[in-house]
Amino acid sequence: MKILKISTLLLLFMAACNTPRAVYDYDQTVQFDQYNSYSIYSDLQTGLNQLDQGRLLNAVNSKMQEKGFSRSETAGLQVNVYTQEYERDNRSRVGLGLGGGGGNVGVGVSGGIPIGKMDTYMKLTFDFIDIEKDALVWQAVVESSFDANADPEKRQKTFDKIVEKALEGYPPQE
Repeated sequence: MKILKISTLLLLFMAACNTPRAVYDYDQTVQFDQYNSYSIYSDLQTGLNQLDQGRLLNAVNSKMQEKGFSRSETAGLQVNVYTQEYERDNRSRVGLGLGGGGGNVGVGVSGGIPIGKMDTYMKLTFDFIDIEKDALVWQAVVESSFDANADPEKRQKTFDKIVEKALEGYPPQE
């Protein structure tokens, strides 16, 4: 029973590490219910390769339609997305220690040896721009782990999760 509890906690912890994290910001003077159509920014430069950009845009289009938006050339909002990829130490270490002592004196030395490779993360910024005012009205910044060696289906699922997390904060709840 104790092993089951520990395994469950470990699994929950690992799942929490893989879920995207989002931060939202918006213009508090804007009435967001006025927007019902969107377009993708015409000079979109996501920083992704063409295949991943297509996956990202599929996820954006799908989620925007779920939220009741229609895609239009005469839209109220323009959606811009750009990315930044970076690596972070995975903090996995093997610890080594050496110690000794005699009498009332003890001495010890320890250190950690990194194992594994660096983890790859991606930061995606989603900007919603009011076309008429040419002003940023809403923004989400999402950080997520990213496996550049994943198969196409897994990559699509990753982008689906990221976009879902980003659009959880739209429209803003006051």
